[in-house]
Amino acid sequence: MTAILGPASLLLIILAGYLFKRFGLFGAKDYRVIQTAEFNVVLPGAIIYSFATNPHDVSYLWLSVFGFFCALIPPVLIFLTTRRRGVADRAFLMLNGAGFNLGCFCFPVVTAFWGPGAVVPAAMFDIGNCVMVAAGTNVMTQQLLHIRPGKTLAEQHAGAAPTLPYERPKDRDARRLARRAFAKNILRSFFGSVPFDTYMLMVVLMFADIRIPDWIATVMQPLSGANAFCSMFMVGMLMDLPRDRHDVKEVLAVLAWRLPFALAFAAFAWFVLPFSAEIRAVAVIAVLAPIAIFSTLFTDKVLGNAKLAGFSLAITAIISLVMMAVAHALMGVA
Repeated sequence: MTAILGPASLLLIILAGYLFKRFGLFGAKDYRVIQTAEFNVVLPGAIIYSFATNPHDVSYLWLSVFGFFCALIPPVLIFLTTRRRGVADRAFLMLNGAGFNLGCFCFPVVTAFWGPGAVVPAAMFDIGNCVMVAAGTNVMTQQLLHIRPGKTLAEQHAGAAPTLPYERPKDRDARRLARRAFAKNILRSFFGSVPFDTYMLMVVLMFADIRIPDWIATVMQPLSGANAFCSMFMVGMLMDLPRDRHDVKEVLAVLAWRLPFALAFAAFAWFVLPFSAEIRAVAVIAVLAPIAIFSTLFTDKVLGNAKLAGFSLAITAIISLVMMAVAHALMGVA
């Protein structure tokens, strides 16, 4: 019971952020202030602190590969099986039906279950996961559905068609410019993400066997401590209840995609991954994590509807906490 009190407190922080907004202490768009701080300062600081205070084995990069495919497979299948749905519904499912909230939710949970050392394999899993959630899923969604970056679907006058209108350039110069724009979009999406850049830097330092100085860990410690609060409070601020039956169906559709994949990935992690029981147990908890905090950011940019993404995150957080507690009890890893 004591082990889940810390993770359960994250749900209370979400509730607090929601109530602060509902009672007018924050405006409807004020969450973007915390959002900017979370993605550009707080979460990168938490990542650096994890690498600075815990030894990371290069062999754990297999966990990164596993995390990458766990975040890659669902949006591909969602795209292939939703060809009769409207582009807005498909974008919402692709952005929220995959990816895991590791730094802001899973890290506190595995710490409560097994102590600070459990963050190490969780962080290595998150390297692969972050490739997708920090940029990859958003780029994939934009390209497959022909969504132009920088404008919401409403601003692009999206209708009920499965994708936005797109005509392949016929002129050679036009095709070259299109390829250049595509490459720039990918580079901007990945290397414009501070958490992704931070992870890549940490991997380089790990391969080079360069130890992060203790003074950097000391500087980053307050950011690491603030990570869970800032992210969950932001979710509460942007969250709102579903407006109509369509929104309810969208949330249920997200759950219908996430839960079977979570169970399948958890079984693979426990029975197939070539690691000790302690490492496999952390991987199981990682794939049971809720919607990534990045999904709210990209849903806001693509759909202009971060509120529904925030509500979906809160619902999956509750379900994930229950599933994590049950998995922890079943695995019996001390």
